[in-house]
Amino acid sequence: MVSLILFILIFGIVVISHEFGHFLIAKANGIHVVEFSVGMGPDIVSFTKGDTKYSIKWLPIGGACTFEGEDGLNEKEEQSEGSFLKANVWSRIATVFAGPIFNFILGFIIALVMVTMIAMRDPVASEVLPDSAAAEAGLQNGDRIVSIDGGKVHLYEEILLFTATNQGETVDLTYERDGKKYDTQITPIYNEEEGRYMLGIVNSDFVELKGFDFVKYAFYEVKYSMTSTYKSLGMLIRGRVSRHDVAGPVGIAVNVVGKTYEATKEYGWKNVLVNMLNIMMLLSVNLGVLNLIPFPALDGGRLVFLFLEVVRGKPIPAEKEGMVHFVGFVFFMVLMVFIFFNDIANVFIH
Repeated sequence: MVSLILFILIFGIVVISHEFGHFLIAKANGIHVVEFSVGMGPDIVSFTKGDTKYSIKWLPIGGACTFEGEDGLNEKEEQSEGSFLKANVWSRIATVFAGPIFNFILGFIIALVMVTMIAMRDPVASEVLPDSAAAEAGLQNGDRIVSIDGGKVHLYEEILLFTATNQGETVDLTYERDGKKYDTQITPIYNEEEGRYMLGIVNSDFVELKGFDFVKYAFYEVKYSMTSTYKSLGMLIRGRVSRHDVAGPVGIAVNVVGKTYEATKEYGWKNVLVNMLNIMMLLSVNLGVLNLIPFPALDGGRLVFLFLEVVRGKPIPAEKEGMVHFVGFVFFMVLMVFIFFNDIANVFIH
């Protein structure tokens, strides 16, 4: 029961943040918000204030901020001055962008809190294991990893993410020793026991935060979450992720929130809080990144049409755009059904 409450709380805050971004910027631009809802399905409770309905629905997944005229399918019907269709293009772009942006803002706020509560690990090779990929590349104890494959490294977790997504490809690596930077190439070696490719680096160096360092490291945490999201998407697209690695609401509630709570509760409330905040940050950033994918029905898909309107100087016919998003919506409904049954199989059948 505690795990379910935690999941509803975490997921609810993430969704509300996203929809509140749309809501706030829409209101600021005079766009009529028809309904602001949390959850899906029939209403548990609802009320109307001004010209907007506010509701909480039975299924604690998802949410919506519905604008007048946003689907474009009823374009021929009379639209009020507050219709989404009648707002200028930059107001619509700002309104659509606001959802993902608010997810990133929430992720950053959570990261600020987390950084003050946990020990941050430096990307330092405290120990280089013999006969490892790092040893073959010339790394020594105490070397600081500066960049891998052209991407800057600020946290040790970024090295772990690289090894989790690398399939034995040779990459460029820059490290720092005694204040000087050196370039080398490194090829991770597959570890049978761990079941993945590894560099052979042990880390035990922690950062001593001073002054406003916590702001900088909060940014690094959000950046790490964004990187892990799009790298995971890349693995999914390339078929390097099995159905057991894909989770929807049920999977997140049981396998992520539930198991994390059970594993950390014996260490006290602070440990539970940090882990729940970390899950919330990852989910919020994940939702922000996924919604910016240029696919129909997602915010990214809507932005494609809006930027096309900027380039063309006139909008794509609203009914045609609406049909495209409707197809995307149907696709996601089918995907949700698949993910739901996949979660059931992973949780109860294995």
